[in-house]
Amino acid sequence: MGSNGIVKLLKPAHHLDRGSVNVITVHIDEELSIQTAIAKEKQMSGYKFDLGGQQAIVTGASKGLGAAIAIALADCGARVLAVARSEEELRAMARRQPLIEPWVADIRAPSFASELAAREVDILINNAGMNRPLPMADVPVEVLDEMLSLNIRSAYLVAQAAVRSMLRRDKGGCIINVTSQMGHVGSPNRTVYCMTKHALEGLTKAMAVELAAERIRVNSVAPTFVETPMTERMLADPAFLSFVERMIPLGRIAQPGDVSAAVLYLCSPLAAMVTGSSLVIDGGWTAQ
Repeated sequence: MGSNGIVKLLKPAHHLDRGSVNVITVHIDEELSIQTAIAKEKQMSGYKFDLGGQQAIVTGASKGLGAAIAIALADCGARVLAVARSEEELRAMARRQPLIEPWVADIRAPSFASELAAREVDILINNAGMNRPLPMADVPVEVLDEMLSLNIRSAYLVAQAAVRSMLRRDKGGCIINVTSQMGHVGSPNRTVYCMTKHALEGLTKAMAVELAAERIRVNSVAPTFVETPMTERMLADPAFLSFVERMIPLGRIAQPGDVSAAVLYLCSPLAAMVTGSSLVIDGGWTAQ
């Protein structure tokens, strides 16, 4: 998006097989894979949004969804501060995409929120999170506290810091909380995860209502199971993979590019009237 708020639509890409359009696999430790990921991200959409002049922050950006989203935003011209604890993976991304700047940090650190609030923020992708699937009766207090700390407390403080930056600069902004289809439904062995993602969905709506007068739009993207390092072990179980595929009417596991495409839309002027919404990217799972 340019300074005049007009989206520029570039020449449509050639028609490609849907699978090749949407698939993006990021193995950050291999530069060739990063290059491939960027190329696939460029094919992700028939049209490209111009986000030039925008400063984006992406947390949990070193791999999986965060990496795909950071690459997509940079590919559309945004300057991207990619936040994660892994310096090596972030620097590999930056070598391949010069609009990505690594910010090696733990968002749970006491100083992180104040440092973020002092920066320029036009777009926040509040993506960092974790999951440890366990039966409810077996969840240790330590796991409960760890997930609450990262998925809710840190997500809130990061969003709050971005809001402070946006209010100080008085230019509006766009915040996207990365939640999950599990923020809309329940599922066995995911009581803590579902609780945290439902909380983020509630936060999204409350922020949207409170901040609309300041021209700050707040939405969420809520994916189904996506092929990422976080889900790799789960999806390697044939029985679990079969269950997931049965639950998705479209019949396939989501790819990171499916999610980054939704993020680009919500960041663009095409979504100028969209706030307080959850864009569920689940292939129909929650429609049943």
